[in-house]
Amino acid sequence: MPKPTSNPTELRHRAELRLKESRGVSESPRTEANTKRILHELEVHQIELEMQNAELQESRDKVEALLETYTDLYDFAPVGYYSVDEQSLILEVNLTGAALLGVDRSRLINRRLLSFATPKSLVILQTFFKKIFAESGKQVCVVSLMNEHGAPFWADLQATPSTGLKGTKKWCRVVVSDLTTLKQAEDVLQRMEGLATANRELKLEIVHRQMAELALKKGETEALHMQEQLRHLSRQLLLTQEEERKRISRELHDEIVQTLVGINVHLASLTVKDTVDLKELRAKIIRTQQLVEKSVEIVHRFARELRPTVLDDLGLIPALKSFIKEFAKRKNLRISFKAFSGVELLSDTQRTVLYRVAQSALANVDKHACASNVTVSIRKRGEVIRLEIRDDGKSFDVQRVLLAKRHKRLGLLGSRERVEMVGGKFDITSAPGQGTILSAEIPFGSDEQAIAPKASRKSGSAASI
Repeated sequence: MPKPTSNPTELRHRAELRLKESRGVSESPRTEANTKRILHELEVHQIELEMQNAELQESRDKVEALLETYTDLYDFAPVGYYSVDEQSLILEVNLTGAALLGVDRSRLINRRLLSFATPKSLVILQTFFKKIFAESGKQVCVVSLMNEHGAPFWADLQATPSTGLKGTKKWCRVVVSDLTTLKQAEDVLQRMEGLATANRELKLEIVHRQMAELALKKGETEALHMQEQLRHLSRQLLLTQEEERKRISRELHDEIVQTLVGINVHLASLTVKDTVDLKELRAKIIRTQQLVEKSVEIVHRFARELRPTVLDDLGLIPALKSFIKEFAKRKNLRISFKAFSGVELLSDTQRTVLYRVAQSALANVDKHACASNVTVSIRKRGEVIRLEIRDDGKSFDVQRVLLAKRHKRLGLLGSRERVEMVGGKFDITSAPGQGTILSAEIPFGSDEQAIAPKASRKSGSAASI
C-alpha cells in the first residue's frame, strides 16, 4: 500500500498512473478477482484521502488559532507596536499604536512618526532615531507626542534595530507606551508632597509665631518690669543724690565752715592787740596752721570720696588698697585683698566700674551683713576679669531684694547697671550660714604678650589688710 501523503498533486498523479495501468491491460480478461482488487485499492485511497483531509483540517485550525493569538498579542497589546524605517516612515502598526495617534491604521501607513512629535520633543525624537540605526542595542527615550486631534500625551519609546530588510529599507521595531496617567500620578504625588511640605512648614511657622508671641509677651512683661526698675532706680538715684548733697552740705557746714570761722577768729585776734608778744603770736599762728591743715584734710577726704585721685594717678590696685585700708580701720573689719596685676590694662571706665562696685559692696557689708571677715579678690578667668567680694555675714533673699518695687538698696541696682554698661555680668549669691558672694565679670583681652610687660613691672599683686 502506498504511503499516505498530504500533497494533493502527488495523490492526483498517482491516481492517474494507476488508472492508466488498469486500462492498458486489454489482453487480461476481466475477472472478478481483478475487480475486487481494484475496488479494494479505491477504498484504501478513499480512506487515505479522508485521513489527509482530516490532517489538513487540523493544520488549518491550528493556523487559525495561531493567527488569532498573534492578532490578540499584536493588535490588542496594551502598547503600540510600530515598524519604522530610517526616515521614520511607519511601515506597520498595531491597532493600539493607531489608537494612540488617533488615526486609522490604513491611513497611518507611510506617515512619519516624527510628524506626531510636539515642538519641544522634535529634536529629542530625531536624535533618538539616529541613534537607533547608528548604534546596536535597545534605545530608550521619553518624549511628548501629539495625536491627530492635537491632544498631547507623554510617551515612552523603546526601539531595537532589525537585522532583516523590508524590501530595500532598513527598519526598526518601536514600542510606544502612554505615560500620561503615570505623569499625572507623579504630578499629583509631587503636589501632595509639596502640600505636605508646605503643611509642615506652616505648622513650624505657627509654632515659631506662638513662641514669638510668648517671647514677645514675656519681653513686654520684662520690659515693663525693667522700665519700672529704671524708674525706681532713677527715683532712688535722685533721692540718693539729694541725701549726698545734704550730707556734704552738713559736713561742710559743721566742719569746714567752723574750721574757717576758727581761723578767722584767730586772725582777727592778731589785729586787736597793740603790743606784740612773739611767743603768744607764734602759738596762735601754730593753732591757725593746724586749723588750715584740718580744713585741707577734710577737703581731701571729700575729694577722695567723690573721686579718688590715686585711681587716676596710680591705678585701680593702689586705689583699692588705700580705700580698703582706711575702710577696714574705720569700720573695724578684717579685709583681705588679692589682685591680678594685669587688671591695670583695662580702660579707665572699666577700672572705675570695678572700684565703685567694690566700694558699694563694702558699704553694704558694713550696713547690712554684720560680717567679721571680708575677702576682696580680682582674678583673670579665661577672657574675663572677675571681681569677687565674699563675706561671712548674714544672708538675704537676693531676688526679693532686687525685684522689690520699694527698697533702699540702690547700691546693688547701681552696681549691676554699672557692670552691664561695660558689657559685663553681675551676680549675687547668698545662703544662710555661708554669707554672701558678690561678683562682677568684665571682658578682658587674651593677648598675654601685651599683658606681660606691664604685669612684670607690677610688684605685690596680692595684699592682705
